[in-house]
Amino acid sequence: MDLFSPLSLGSIDLANRLVMAPLTRTRSGESGVPNDLNVEHYSQRASAGLIITEGTYPSAESRSYPGQPGIVTDEQEAGWKRVADAVHERGGKLVMQVMNGGRVSHTDITGTPRIVAPSAIAIDGEVHVPSGKKPFPEPHELTIDELAVVRGEFVEASRRAVRAGLDGVELHSANGYLLHQFLSPASNQRTDEFGGSPENRIRFVVSVVEAVAEAIGADRTGIRISPSHNIQDVLETDDADVRATYGALMDALSPLGLAFVSILHADPTGAFVQELRTRFGGGFVVNSGFSHMTTREEATTLIEGDFADAVAVGRAIIANPDLVERWEGGHPENELDPATLYGSSADGYTTYPTLGELARQG
Repeated sequence: MDLFSPLSLGSIDLANRLVMAPLTRTRSGESGVPNDLNVEHYSQRASAGLIITEGTYPSAESRSYPGQPGIVTDEQEAGWKRVADAVHERGGKLVMQVMNGGRVSHTDITGTPRIVAPSAIAIDGEVHVPSGKKPFPEPHELTIDELAVVRGEFVEASRRAVRAGLDGVELHSANGYLLHQFLSPASNQRTDEFGGSPENRIRFVVSVVEAVAEAIGADRTGIRISPSHNIQDVLETDDADVRATYGALMDALSPLGLAFVSILHADPTGAFVQELRTRFGGGFVVNSGFSHMTTREEATTLIEGDFADAVAVGRAIIANPDLVERWEGGHPENELDPATLYGSSADGYTTYPTLGELARQG
């Protein structure tokens, strides 16, 4: 197999093994309704084997960023249908990353009376709100009854995503957001059955995955994890605990028949990540860096060395909407402009030229 060979992840058939990673780009305005810019951006990149959308909030309380899209209202669902239809018209596949930000937010962003988390522990730092920066607030510790509500929000969001025509969902349990907050002993200091031991800390995550898989089909459900990423105060610095926690998580997810696990880790070929792949036993997508540009050579090595079934790529596909064509043909790549990663305009979002456009420009 090679990077450009077809692959099936559950019921999702990919033309190649290059996956567009979920990428926060803040282009959906105050309403969180996917708009013309979002439609163009995603459809431009439809030649990727699979597109994972940016993290999309399943409730007002779970929104993390100004400009982040949602999947709560009928208008947001309709906006995502436009995106899905445009991607499908170009032969692509689209999966929604459903993301509850948990304590990575502020009430100035959510417009709600509170933000939530496994435990009432604030992040040490500042958050970008519409008016500038403010300290992260102390979150409300979710009660057991409230956990059921949050789980239901994930389920309803996933149903809406599939109803909008997307090919599946990826549950965001990485990068310091709510589900990841449950996995870490630094952010989860609960004393009930959802805190303490690795088996308890994975419990809520597993329950969300099970509920979503039952609602939309396990073969359309994936999950993203980032062990030891140590971001946004979700610290996982005890190697033994990390191995126990994520090993238990893979063991719990393995029987469900999920479409895939996607893992963000600095050493995707190492023993730890490969052990998780073996324990999960299903479709396995790797992403080697958060602020690191994945190269064609690295992606090729990961697939041809059988370290993964597919490779998630971020920055390279931001700058090159036709990245598959460039990599397959050995063509030069556009350079990324980091200054335009976030914002509200088309600049740096839909304006990177394809090879065809460059040729026409002479």
